[in-house]
Amino acid sequence: MKEVTGDLLAPALQDHFDVIVHGCNCFCTMGAGIAKNIKKQFPEAYAADQETLPADHAKLGSYSQASIVRGDARFIIVNAYTQYDWRGNSVKADYAAIRKVFASLRHEFAGLRIAYPLIGAGLARGDWHQIAAIIAEELAGMDHTLVRLGALVGQSA
Repeated sequence: MKEVTGDLLAPALQDHFDVIVHGCNCFCTMGAGIAKNIKKQFPEAYAADQETLPADHAKLGSYSQASIVRGDARFIIVNAYTQYDWRGNSVKADYAAIRKVFASLRHEFAGLRIAYPLIGAGLARGDWHQIAAIIAEELAGMDHTLVRLGALVGQSA
């Protein structure tokens, strides 16, 4: 797992990443953290989220995706359903869902450059060490980068 600090979205626009993965809840809100920024900058990703059934437990471990084209930049945003909801103070990250998402990404996006924030460890309050181990195991041998977001507090929504 490579690691950088900075912006997750701008490098994709500069052809540094082929796939951006971020954690979402199952309620189709994209109202906080990096999801809120993605919703604003890339409405295609929000539209893909809106095509799913809100409040559906079956979404956990799955994802929706949108192809983004901005000038010469082409990449995919993956809305990974890694937590059911956002309410309350308990841990919202679902480790089994995170594993299932990244196992699926391994197959669908083999050979591509994948980037992600601290999925499940921001607003979802998950244990990043446990999540990082899951991601490292599922994406072993692939080109993937953790982007520690500089100015944004809470990387999951």
